[in-house]
Amino acid sequence: MTATTVRVGLVQARSPATPEAALDHLVPLVREAAAGGARFVLTPEASNMMQRRRDARDAHLADETSDPVVAGLSALAAELDIWLLIGSAMVRTGRDDDDRAANRSLLIDPSGQTVARYDKLHVFDVDLPGGESYRESASVRPGEAAEVAETPFGRLGLSICYDLRFPQLFRALARAGAEIITVPAAFTVPTGRAHWETLLRARAIETGAFVLAPAQGGLHEDGRATWGHSLVIDPWGEIIARRDDDATGVLLADLDMSAVGRARAAIPSLSHDRDFQPPR
Repeated sequence: MTATTVRVGLVQARSPATPEAALDHLVPLVREAAAGGARFVLTPEASNMMQRRRDARDAHLADETSDPVVAGLSALAAELDIWLLIGSAMVRTGRDDDDRAANRSLLIDPSGQTVARYDKLHVFDVDLPGGESYRESASVRPGEAAEVAETPFGRLGLSICYDLRFPQLFRALARAGAEIITVPAAFTVPTGRAHWETLLRARAIETGAFVLAPAQGGLHEDGRATWGHSLVIDPWGEIIARRDDDATGVLLADLDMSAVGRARAAIPSLSHDRDFQPPR
């Protein structure tokens, strides 16, 4: 039976450049969230390492089951008896024909088992106005399928960071029954300042779902700066919990899952799709 309310804990992190250091960084934050009553704890994108140099990243790249952060947080979920989303970990794809990594979100149940996984569909290839340039596709293999998982507190739709800019994915998740959509991220500062909150609120409004967005924040060891400002948004698009900084810490919020039905009944747009002729 789906729980009526659930307390969630979003970890805002500043992941170091190696998995071992990243695990040491995350464990006390996950413990803090659980101590605050969170039954579902979420970490951000690239939880196991923030490393922009591919050679340095690949030196620490491991299979999913061998990665120190995945193994350590799975054991911690079992110890604390919580659901835990590793927002994403950079891991080997397991494919012999492609040496790129997978940017993979992992849902861990209270026994410490992985019950759902999702590889980031949309990779971040951009040249920003301020001169920053990113080619995620050079080192990350895009995923091929969307994912919705069953939990005791509702159906969970998975996404990662740049996916946020593709509303068709979020609509597909909602039409597949997702009541909560997760958006773990490591947003750049320029795009975070300009678009982060607006896009997250839009995705919540369009889907009538809760949107949970745990973020990386601050200046990382590899020289990259991320926006932070983790958010929890309800199905009407209202912000119910937020961090107004890029500091490490925990954001707690209580989700009233009945709000999903109320929002979708008030604006039943998920049932109003029509086929149409695309513009020429």
